[in-house]
Amino acid sequence: MSYQPTIPETPPVILPRAEHSISRQQIDPDTLKVLYRLHRSGFKAYLVGGGVRDLLLGRTPKDFDVGTDATPNQVKKLFRNCFLVGRRFRLAHVRFGDKVVEVATFRRLAEADDLPENPEDHRLFSENIFGTPQQDAFRRDFTINALFYDIADFSIVDFVGGLEDLALQRLRVIGDPLVRFTEDPVRMLRALEFAARLGFSLDAATREAIYTRGPLIAEAAPARIREELMELFRHRVAGSVLRSAGSMGLLPHLLAGFEGDEETFDLLERLDARTAAGTPVNESFALAALYLPRFSRALPTEKDVTITDIVQIAGLILAPHCGYFHLSHGIRHHARELLLGFFRLRRGRGQRGERRFLQHPMTSEALDLFTLWCEITGSDRQLITVWQEAMAGGGEPSEPAAAPPKRRRRRRGKRRAAPSAAPSDSAPT
Repeated sequence: MSYQPTIPETPPVILPRAEHSISRQQIDPDTLKVLYRLHRSGFKAYLVGGGVRDLLLGRTPKDFDVGTDATPNQVKKLFRNCFLVGRRFRLAHVRFGDKVVEVATFRRLAEADDLPENPEDHRLFSENIFGTPQQDAFRRDFTINALFYDIADFSIVDFVGGLEDLALQRLRVIGDPLVRFTEDPVRMLRALEFAARLGFSLDAATREAIYTRGPLIAEAAPARIREELMELFRHRVAGSVLRSAGSMGLLPHLLAGFEGDEETFDLLERLDARTAAGTPVNESFALAALYLPRFSRALPTEKDVTITDIVQIAGLILAPHCGYFHLSHGIRHHARELLLGFFRLRRGRGQRGERRFLQHPMTSEALDLFTLWCEITGSDRQLITVWQEAMAGGGEPSEPAAAPPKRRRRRRGKRRAAPSAAPSDSAPT
């Protein structure tokens, strides 16, 4: 099923400069240079996508993208510092030092007559068929991401009703959500992410389509799902998004073997708050947090359990996720060490190997994970202070220092006397 939008004949909504809050002072200066040069060269030049959305919401955009009717080759001729990238989706990157301004030519969806005879070439050609700004807007995923800022007169151009959805704080898919989610199931996860990041609600059609098309996300490329999951953690919405995914039936198809219970969601929301406070999150820490409640429940109660047993339990719990998403050995090992550190911290001080554990470079990170756990469960809080003091060098060592081994004296035998020289026949008598 291919999405073929019905483009209305009605003109777009144009919001003049006097009626919106975007100022050129809020736009990156290098992006403005690109917009102005395209405009003065006779091309349409729009600020597009999430940058326009965030500026209208009073947020600081992560980056700024430019849309134009100039082809990639025409853009390259205008800028000496321009490089063309991508084969499936041709883009122009205009570089200013370490910064890149991405310039995309307006596209439209391919029709049957546009495609070559060989079906294997369809995907390459279908992404590089140029069109009008209106056609480009209807290719995008959500209405709030399809607003354009026109540098020619500083107006906002809305072809899809995005301004109304912004005012209503509503997330709405462009076109039929059932078709759009079938084309790209990852859009379901992105819909939940945007709703959580912006505090918006999903419109009824989008919500129903997620319920219906949820199983399709299991067919998405693992690499894309992995990246989208890390975006949830980076944007500090992992807990709320996965909670929503669980309530809408999406979670079992998204993370096989993941136990989405309240304890897990609470832990992830605590992790999001930690990230919002300025502590970056890496994939190993996120992975350990995802499976910490399950790991905690799997720990044996016997006192004679060995560290080898704990390592095996952690490895078995992490293995399905690591295998499906093809995680590197380093990430897998890091996450397993965090779970092992959690076990050592929870069982308390005075155990064998404590000195080495306190000196381990990952112990402080494991203590962060343990602290998040104590905050949501209300248990073992006194251990946090105990371990903090131990790591700071305070308190008596709970593990006695081992005495240096005594050197064994080697037993010496009696020295044998050297044999006396026998008299020579030639010696004088």
